[in-house]
Amino acid sequence: MSTYRVTSEAQRQTALHDIRRAPLGFTLTAKRNKRSIPQNARMWAMLTIVAREVKWHGLTLSPEDWKLMFLEALGHEMRMVPNINGNGLVNLGRSSSALSKEQMTALMDLIDAFAAERGVTLNTKDEVG
Repeated sequence: MSTYRVTSEAQRQTALHDIRRAPLGFTLTAKRNKRSIPQNARMWAMLTIVAREVKWHGLTLSPEDWKLMFLEALGHEMRMVPNINGNGLVNLGRSSSALSKEQMTALMDLIDAFAAERGVTLNTKDEVG
């Protein structure tokens, strides 16, 4: 099994050459790169600042709560089910670990815009370390 990270035309041509030589019944999977570790660190730093600085309808939300709020705002599926006691709902959430680099960039752009509208400065260097 071969994995190709295509970052140049030469790498694309190598992958195409190998695909042309593949036997029938060969399965090819292509996917975008997932978010990067620096993107993940910056996202959590941004969410931590927003959680510390912004009250939402009088409530203090956790960074995880804000992550779900922003993912929902981007149109990512959220799943809600009745709780065990039948008197409320449980958010089954959505992981950000499967986001592509482009989706993470869109998420962080949304957080940036939201923070800017509320006068929150996102100095993530202090949060990341």
